[in-house]
Amino acid sequence: MRQGVLVSTTEHLLSVFYSMGIDNAYIEIDNLEVPILDGSGIEFVNLIRAAGIKYFRKRRKYLRIRRPVSVEGGGKRITIVPCERFELACDVFFDHPMVGRQVLEMEVSPERYASEIAPARTFGFEYELKQMRDMGLIRGASLDNAVCFDRTSVLNPAGLRFVDECCRHKALDLIGDLALIGKPLLGRVIAERAGHAMHFAVVNRIMNDPTLYEIVTADQLEDGNVQAMVS
Repeated sequence: MRQGVLVSTTEHLLSVFYSMGIDNAYIEIDNLEVPILDGSGIEFVNLIRAAGIKYFRKRRKYLRIRRPVSVEGGGKRITIVPCERFELACDVFFDHPMVGRQVLEMEVSPERYASEIAPARTFGFEYELKQMRDMGLIRGASLDNAVCFDRTSVLNPAGLRFVDECCRHKALDLIGDLALIGKPLLGRVIAERAGHAMHFAVVNRIMNDPTLYEIVTADQLEDGNVQAMVS
């Protein structure tokens, strides 16, 4: 929310922008939430690739973690430790025969994000649908924009895009929430069964404690990346 205007379900689009190196773009929408599309980020990736990216000479600024920061509770935890790159270690567990414990570790780059994270769709469980809809949530959910599991299997006719699609989508959401920091993050993020609320909590903790980070420019980094926007 900003200046009284609320926009929902921004995490997929922000995740794509963040991971594809887009930090200067106008977004126009005509409703209260960003379109869900197929429940993943791949359609946004394809649109960016079709439009092209314009590069500027101005050096990009990064937020580099200086000291470990952690939030935990209820058997869940998210920690960010110093690192010269943006790395993820995402660990999830769902008590379902097709999910269970899943772990994903990677250094996030535009190429790896586009092929290994962006196609992963949001997911849910059939036995939770009524309760969530009674709460006013996921009213537009269907097998066209989400993965749905019953007690033993996946209901989508084409099945899963990845064996660990649930973990990959959690990583997608996590990146989108971290984008709220406002600058590309340099650090190793370790998320253990964390969700949106915990992602937001660690972002708030970082933003409220300047001793946890420093702002550096690209010319202070080895790769010297430049600022980018959609052309």
